[in-house]
Amino acid sequence: MPEDLNWAIGGEAGDGIDSTGKIFAQALSRAGRHVFTSKDFASRIRGGYTAYKVRTSVDRVESVVDRLDILIALTERTIHENEEELHEDSVIIYDGERSTMQDVEVPGDATALEVPLKRLAEDAGGAIMLNVVALGAACEVTGFPIENLDESLEKRFGDKGEAIVENNKEAARKGQHYVQEEYGEFDYDMETTDEDYVLLNGDEAIGMGAIAAGCRFYSGYPITPATDVMEYMTGRVDQFGGKVVQAEDELSAINMALGAARAGARAMTATSGPGIDLMTETFGLVATSETPLVICDVMRSGPSTGMPTKQEQGDLNMTLYGGHGEIPRFVVAPTTVSECFWKTVEAFNLAEKYQTPVFLVSDLAMAVTEQTFSPDTFDMDEVEIDRGKVVDENEIDTWLDEKGRFQAHFAAADGVSPRAFPGTTDGAHMTTGLEHDELGRRTEDTEVRIEQVDKRQRKVETAREQEDFDYREFGDPDADTLVISWGSNEGALREGLTLLEDEGYDVRFLSVPYIFPRPDLTEEIEAAEDVIVVECNATGQFADIIEHDVLERVQRINKYNGVRFKADELATEIKQTLDTPAEATQ
Repeated sequence: MPEDLNWAIGGEAGDGIDSTGKIFAQALSRAGRHVFTSKDFASRIRGGYTAYKVRTSVDRVESVVDRLDILIALTERTIHENEEELHEDSVIIYDGERSTMQDVEVPGDATALEVPLKRLAEDAGGAIMLNVVALGAACEVTGFPIENLDESLEKRFGDKGEAIVENNKEAARKGQHYVQEEYGEFDYDMETTDEDYVLLNGDEAIGMGAIAAGCRFYSGYPITPATDVMEYMTGRVDQFGGKVVQAEDELSAINMALGAARAGARAMTATSGPGIDLMTETFGLVATSETPLVICDVMRSGPSTGMPTKQEQGDLNMTLYGGHGEIPRFVVAPTTVSECFWKTVEAFNLAEKYQTPVFLVSDLAMAVTEQTFSPDTFDMDEVEIDRGKVVDENEIDTWLDEKGRFQAHFAAADGVSPRAFPGTTDGAHMTTGLEHDELGRRTEDTEVRIEQVDKRQRKVETAREQEDFDYREFGDPDADTLVISWGSNEGALREGLTLLEDEGYDVRFLSVPYIFPRPDLTEEIEAAEDVIVVECNATGQFADIIEHDVLERVQRINKYNGVRFKADELATEIKQTLDTPAEATQ
């Protein structure tokens, strides 16, 4: 039996696939097992193939792999979609009494378990519980104590009353007993531990990080896959005096957030590619007015409407260069689910310290992936809040001109002007999207124009000097092969490195969470014989940036079919790239 187990349930949208998968993932995490999930779903409310996969182990797991051990198939298509990941020890659970499943052909040497899911669910109180019957069957196959499922069922159905909870527990046990009586024992035996893990996805981590960072205003418009940020914050931020507003569109959302930030609140909006397009006009206003604002882009497949429920890292250029004119900004891209929390906190600090827009860039793969963490991973005592150059009544005299007027856009040597919240005595000032002088009044004076542009650009250089915009390093630091990536590919690459090491390949891996400002990789690239950049887009947007920075060509591994990288897939791709002449991959 492998150290990790890969489980999945698949069917059509509307079949309760997501909730069933989450119930099982929560049960595993509360039983002290690590969990890493992935989802495949269509852009529709009902119909279309959808699946929820869970990889679990007592050791930490950070990627999906090309192996499926237990499959709950609610439709025949589910089997066909996952056929390549099945192996001789795989077990497929399906309802052979359903007319659509009576002629199912099980591929290869996989074991088929015909379990009357619907009939057993009806016996327990209702056909709607057939997925829970399947969970009970899966518990028996894997040797997972069904008692661990009870707590998740209580959490999921507790608000519906004790009777519903008990019916679901009974449904699970009917599935367990049926497999036990009809099929006997299996080789799987899932170990449990005394650990108690937190199960969290990337969007939830961003929402939690925003609240911890002191965000008190969020405005957004629902869009896949960013909506869960808003859903997480709704109701929670209110407990701290904050507010979530659903705007009529993305342009309204960013302008509301801008207004809240001007009023002194830490503010954020989150969207995906199409929403970023609509928000672009406001980017310049945020930067020119020197308003601290966090703009979260949870990327998906584009362009246009593209594939809303599929993975891609195609918005990088937009976050770097979007907007007319030259706009100083920061672009931060968390590389793990836990980093979504910490980089969100950092994004708010950067925004206020340098009074500029900060793009927090995530993607669908990270947004929907649920992963287990020790509770101390999110130690709120470690959260530091830096509001930057905020001045009060005791300090404001320093920033008044000879006529007693507050210089909100003072041409400071470090590029960062003083900031006074509304209501601060003697802090009244004007700010406009038009070019302005130190008082915020519009101007077309050429010298003032140069002074203000240079001042705003100096913020970036100041940040380079004061902040740690470094990469994260894994693997062999002395290896001749250097792999570079950004965003959500880190987990798959880390596990891929282990597979490569087992085959005798030494690789150094740099995971870059800061896109702008970003670390200088010149020395690292010059020291390597082979340099490979891995990313989920067609054109190699990050590879282009690296080549621009170091004036060296790099090799590329690009994936843009809407599916995230897998660890074993990346190990194979890296080996193939190393065995291919560099000029053939450029």
